[in-house]
Amino acid sequence: MKSSLFKKILSLMLALSIFSMSALALELDVSVDEEIRKHYNPSQIEKDLLPPLPKTDAASTSAPQKSVTGAPATTSPAAPPPKTLPVVTDSGKKTPRRIQTLPGQEKSQLSREGIAAMKIKKGTKFKVKSLTAISDYTPENAAMSFKTTESVTQRYVTIPAGTIFKATIEDSHPPQFTGNGGLIVINVDKMVFRGTTRNISAKITKANGKKIFVNNIKGKRQYWKGVANSTRPGAKFYRKSMRATGKLAQNPWTLILTPFTAVAGVVVYGVNIVGSPVFAIFSKGGRISIPAGTNFEIKLLEDVYLD
Repeated sequence: MKSSLFKKILSLMLALSIFSMSALALELDVSVDEEIRKHYNPSQIEKDLLPPLPKTDAASTSAPQKSVTGAPATTSPAAPPPKTLPVVTDSGKKTPRRIQTLPGQEKSQLSREGIAAMKIKKGTKFKVKSLTAISDYTPENAAMSFKTTESVTQRYVTIPAGTIFKATIEDSHPPQFTGNGGLIVINVDKMVFRGTTRNISAKITKANGKKIFVNNIKGKRQYWKGVANSTRPGAKFYRKSMRATGKLAQNPWTLILTPFTAVAGVVVYGVNIVGSPVFAIFSKGGRISIPAGTNFEIKLLEDVYLD
């Protein structure tokens, strides 16, 4: 009896304690959503990022309505889905590179950029004939010209015979002391091809069949010839003194004078020989005179590009 009463009291207290407890609940913080809405427009973001929904007829989506007679009303058929995917254009695609000719830019430079052009290789030689007479007295910067006598064939292009090359006299001087000869330096800088004058860089390698080194056409150096020529006065005096010695020896009264004439001739001749290298300093070298029609050879120093 007591035990059952105790159980009832305990059950009643447990029930009261459960009902008196505060209900468990989760409290969500919605302040973050409020901050996002202040700075961003969610609706606009959805429109920008998500593709638009296909447009459908409102009548086709509504429930079928019954007619007055009780039969269901007919609805328009739904539009078929597209058979092909929409084409998306890439706005970031690079446009093709365009090569623009700048003022003063040579066409040969554009050829090096990749534009198709005919090329005459560096080192190509041309046999030409001069159209201008020149000499070591021709002033600097004077113009002269050549004409090719033979055609030259390269890949995709042939330089015909009769092509004109133009040049200028870069340096020149007449014969100088110490036996130094005259000098002519020719700078070949232009070629006329198909009526168009093109800048080139070339040099002379042969002149009248003789090889030209460092593009310098030099007159003959005559220092040693000047040394030999400077001994001629002493040799002439020596021969005269020997003839006089022979005449004096024929007469017994003048025989005593023969040593003086012989010694004088030997001394003068010896001094002339010893001093001939010094005397030759004042001698000059050979002259240069090249008439028109002389054969030359021209060699290219750089590639030449022809459009």
